[in-house]
Amino acid sequence: MKTVIAAVGRLRRSPLEEVFADYVRRLRWEVSLHEVDASRAPSPEARREQEADKLRRHLPPGGSVVVLDERGEDLASDALAQRIARWQEQARVPISWIIGGPDGVAPSLVGSADLVLSFGRATWPHLMVRVMLAEQLYRAATILDGHPYHRGS
Repeated sequence: MKTVIAAVGRLRRSPLEEVFADYVRRLRWEVSLHEVDASRAPSPEARREQEADKLRRHLPPGGSVVVLDERGEDLASDALAQRIARWQEQARVPISWIIGGPDGVAPSLVGSADLVLSFGRATWPHLMVRVMLAEQLYRAATILDGHPYHRGS
C-alpha cells in the first residue's frame, strides 16, 4: 500500500530522524515523506492557511486523508488498523497523513479530512508526532498481517 506523509517542518540532524527511518524501513508499505517549510505569515490563521496550501500540493487524488490534531479522534491501534483496512478494501488509497506546524492545521484542511486523528490530548512536538505516526503505521501493518508485534487484548 502507498502512504504519504505531508508535514510542516524538516526532520534533519535529529535523533528522531533515525527512529522515524527505522520504522519506515520495517514497514512494507511504500512511504513518501513530503516536508514543507513553516510559513512566516504575520498571524496564526494566515500561517495555517499558507501551510495548508503547501501541504495540499502533496496529496494524491482519490485517496484518504488523515489530519493529525489534538482535537481529533483518539483511536486504539486496533481501530486505526481496521480503518486503514477498510480504506484499502474501498480502494481509497493512497492514504495521506498530514502533520501541521506549531500553529496547527487550517480548518479548511481539517474539514476536508476523512479522519482527524489524535495521539492524545497532550500537545506533542511535530517532529515527535512523525515518529509516533511511523510507529502506528508499522503497528497497523503488523496487526493486519497477524504479526505478534502488537500484543493487544
